[in-house]
Amino acid sequence: MSDESRPSPAGPPSAPVRAPVAAVIPAAGRGVRLGPGAPKALRALNGTPMLIHAVHALAASRHVSLVVVVAPADGPAEVKSLLDAHALSGSAPSGSWGSTDFQVVPGGETRQESVALGLAAVPPEYGVVLVHDAARPLVPVDTVDAVIEAVRDGAPAVVPALPLADTVKEVEPATEPGAPEPVVATPERARLRAVQTPQGFDRATLVRAHETVTEDVTDDASMVEQLGLPVVTVPGHEEAFKVTRPLDLVLAEAVLARRRLNDGY
Repeated sequence: MSDESRPSPAGPPSAPVRAPVAAVIPAAGRGVRLGPGAPKALRALNGTPMLIHAVHALAASRHVSLVVVVAPADGPAEVKSLLDAHALSGSAPSGSWGSTDFQVVPGGETRQESVALGLAAVPPEYGVVLVHDAARPLVPVDTVDAVIEAVRDGAPAVVPALPLADTVKEVEPATEPGAPEPVVATPERARLRAVQTPQGFDRATLVRAHETVTEDVTDDASMVEQLGLPVVTVPGHEEAFKVTRPLDLVLAEAVLARRRLNDGY
């Protein structure tokens, strides 16, 4: 066989194209359970707004190249100024934190409306979308990456989750605050998980869910469940807790103090 007729040796297989990742952070809520003051996402932890900690946590992932922050309807300019002031690099241009771009859009009346508005601002080339609570400012980057990898591996929806430490009771809700509530059932604890964020989605799936599910929900993965599509969990992390009440602020400050001591962050 002549050299010309021999087949060319096969080169190394090309790496699969990885869908780029965007994150949507709804931060338009007031957070009344934290008490009077600024919107919850703008409350300070260690002198820095919770929202900045949350954006930092997502931007720390090498996979996330865009973060869309959904601000209070009257607050996009303030939030944009905060993000510019806390850019990861002093040389980062306006609208970016190092290699991660950010965008700020006004939110809606409900969390679901705000997520939909943030999702609409994500350019079409982003095939994976994360939805992350601004009130979970301390989620570790390993958790973020685990969610992304599970979506890239083919799951239409992924949630980080933790086993429950407490026994859970299903009750008949009382009609008056503080009244006794009859226990209806005791679910099997081994089958229950406490769900966290970021929740990760195939972008087309999340768009379809927001177009289809009309009742107001607070969990985007439950919208995908209503489509009849599978939702899977990956291990969550104890530091990805939600800052909802004043005691949570104390715990978050303690976590940050430990991180500064151990990691210098």
